[in-house]
Amino acid sequence: MKTAIRYYSKFGHTTLMANIVGEVTKETPQLVSVPLTEPVDTLYLGAGVFLGKVDSSIGAFIKTLTTEKVKRVVCFGSCAIIKSPVPLMRQMLEAQGITVSEQEFTCRGAMGPLHKGHPNKEDLDNLREFILSTTK
Repeated sequence: MKTAIRYYSKFGHTTLMANIVGEVTKETPQLVSVPLTEPVDTLYLGAGVFLGKVDSSIGAFIKTLTTEKVKRVVCFGSCAIIKSPVPLMRQMLEAQGITVSEQEFTCRGAMGPLHKGHPNKEDLDNLREFILSTTK
């Protein structure tokens, strides 16, 4: 099964998370500025939320995806105020006709003093367990 990891990180939270995904899947996480060069069975796509939105680079990357390139996407991310970045990503992916896994992972991300220290060790351990569950 071919796997890829793409993410966008403004404050470093999603980078920490993408590295955990890479550790579990044995794949190298790459920024969304790096296009998929071959078809994948599973794409792990990560983002955070800033001012209620995911970065436009996530949308630009998603627009390059086709059902021939990606069989399914598993979304992950962090946020401080809204519940999850996943619905925003899911909406864009489904508009492209891409299958999005019902399995998703979100944890808190720090924004100044709000949720300071997140994602923390517990968040990252939970992500590790989540990724293991998606590879079975």
